[in-house]
Amino acid sequence: MENVYKRVLKFKNRYPGTIAWRLKQNSEIIEKHLNPDEKVKYVFAGQENESHLNIFETGIVVLTNKRLLIGRKRLFFGYFLNSITPDMFNDLKVASGILWGKVYIDTLKEFVTLSNISKDALPEIETEITSFMMEEKKKYYRGENEED
Repeated sequence: MENVYKRVLKFKNRYPGTIAWRLKQNSEIIEKHLNPDEKVKYVFAGQENESHLNIFETGIVVLTNKRLLIGRKRLFFGYFLNSITPDMFNDLKVASGILWGKVYIDTLKEFVTLSNISKDALPEIETEITSFMMEEKKKYYRGENEED
């Protein structure tokens, strides 16, 4: 299986306009938290913040067969990890500017903004995440109705 780092490099090579740094360190955070039964479906990178000017908060976003993970290594010590399961996912919004775009992920408990993503990558990101989440949400709702 291809590791997260190789997949994020492929994304970065396909969309070189995306601003992302320290891909290897950020990928290691995700790989550390992948469960043994999880399979990586899609990987991309962006800045985990609202501002196009702040380019030092690179986050790696990984869509697995179970959840969405966002990992970000801190500069000196520690890291941040967000795990979004399909039942917590509410909505995804994409905004495109002149050079870059933003992806907004709305969940029940938080709102995640990823910026400085190549605007050419936005349709691919939106399709991958929403198609997966919609299929998985159907399973959650079917499971609730079967118990009644």
